[in-house]
Amino acid sequence: MTALHGAPDWYKDVIIYEIPVKSFFDKNHDGVGDFPGLIEKLDYIKDLGVTALWLLPFTDSPLRDDGYDIRDYTTIHPSYGSMDDVRRFIDKAHDLGLRVISELVLNHTSRTHPWFVSAASSRSSPYRDYYVWSDTPEKYRGTRIIFSDTEKSNWTWEPRTRQYYWHRFFHHQPDLNFENPKVQEELLKVVKFWFGLGVDGLRCDAVPYLFEREGTSCENLPETHTFMKRLRAEVDREFPDRMLLAEANQWPQDVLPYFGEGDEFHMAYHFPLMPRLFIAIAKSDNRPIIDILDQTPKIPSACQWAIFLRNHDELTLEMVNDQERDYLWSTYAQDPRMRLNIGIRRRLAPLMQNDRRKIDLMHSLLLTLPGTPILYYGDEIGMGDNVHLGDRNGVRTPMQWSSDKNGGFSRANPSDLYSPVIQNPIYGYQVVNVENQARFPTSPLNTLRQMIAVRQSARLFGRGELHFLHSKNRSILAYFREMGKDVALIINNLSDRAESVTLDLSRYRGYSIVEMFDKTPFPLIARARFHFTLSPYGFFWLSLIPPARTQRNHARAASSASHPERRLIDS
Repeated sequence: MTALHGAPDWYKDVIIYEIPVKSFFDKNHDGVGDFPGLIEKLDYIKDLGVTALWLLPFTDSPLRDDGYDIRDYTTIHPSYGSMDDVRRFIDKAHDLGLRVISELVLNHTSRTHPWFVSAASSRSSPYRDYYVWSDTPEKYRGTRIIFSDTEKSNWTWEPRTRQYYWHRFFHHQPDLNFENPKVQEELLKVVKFWFGLGVDGLRCDAVPYLFEREGTSCENLPETHTFMKRLRAEVDREFPDRMLLAEANQWPQDVLPYFGEGDEFHMAYHFPLMPRLFIAIAKSDNRPIIDILDQTPKIPSACQWAIFLRNHDELTLEMVNDQERDYLWSTYAQDPRMRLNIGIRRRLAPLMQNDRRKIDLMHSLLLTLPGTPILYYGDEIGMGDNVHLGDRNGVRTPMQWSSDKNGGFSRANPSDLYSPVIQNPIYGYQVVNVENQARFPTSPLNTLRQMIAVRQSARLFGRGELHFLHSKNRSILAYFREMGKDVALIINNLSDRAESVTLDLSRYRGYSIVEMFDKTPFPLIARARFHFTLSPYGFFWLSLIPPARTQRNHARAASSASHPERRLIDS
């Protein structure tokens, strides 16, 4: 297998693109995306500018939970291809400079996993203690039910052995028993298998729920951190350039222990930031974003937050209060079919009423706030969703490549597709597709490509400090991103009106300002306070250049002015 080399903390500099293999491109025309199809589209992903791919589960599964119900940790689901296809995919991705992040479902398996099939058949099974059993469903009563709309208990009766088994998610996904050393060994083998195959990172699913203890919430228990420190130590010893990403849907202060002292996870999602981005743009108010980031504790220097706008799950509203949840539901999910669990099952473009200004502004926030950004496949072209499909399938429809049959995703009969392609007049594949947007410099696709290219040219976005600039105008969210002598000033207008703001730039008196997209120079910072006017939902990305570098950068700006294809994102 080919390997990528570079800084051990490479995950701070990447932009991650999330892909369900089944949804991207169908090479063998059976209606399901596959690894050969994904390989064929890697050049598109490379041209988008992202530098890492996160693949949703693709190992063998009955697919009752889209692959998160694992039947075999090391066998590829036949719909997606073979292990040789996976090896070819990893090699081609690495050849293009793309990192590969795969899923590791630690917490549970499918009921059809051979371990559980054996465990449920007899109390004397050698795999009985691979799962959590009880004579009564009254144990661990202080534990919340995560899927409260479909599950009435965390216990399910198994009639063959006349005991209940424990599950934090669907009843067909029994939880593994991490108190059993054999279970820990089995999962460590799985980790080493995939890192040995060449993947660069593992996104570890549902990590707060690995252990249970009476009298607790059965979340974030100390035993979890003991196991994760062991896992991390073995990874560092055998695979020192690999990354572990925690899916811990918790408050930032509760996620902090998952970094340990830099000896547990390299990365973790910042779940509470995401809904507050949607509150901020709906209310034209910067406070939700500032408040949650002010509450976010510092993390070890080698660690990193992962931030996102949308993904394959619902827009989770667990990390907001009741009033905020009601506001988000009434604003973004008036139709009850748009709601799922404690969340909203919609894509970015429909959430933004297909308003290009708002979509671009949300991408500005994603690409410039602290952390490693994650983009969800299809959001770069403004794909829609289908609220008529069950569960979260409405945001997992086929990628729209062209206006051809099935959106260019597959040559199969439309009735054979794993999911219908979006066909409505606003988001249908005849209108929204890669082929159409590639032709136009100002399309959503090409605008985002430009934004990604600028983000990737400045390492401070992935590594720099954040400092908010406060003003009386709460519709403006302004902040410095600083890394050594490199400084960027980001100004976002969260309002649907043109807004003016005066910012205190006294700490950078004497610096020049250069717009980062087309290198347009602004006046020298000769006074403490500087006035900006932004169009509705507009934004500026501005480099602050020290006096010694000003003359050289003015020369570059004059040169770039001769290239008319470069444009200013905000005017």
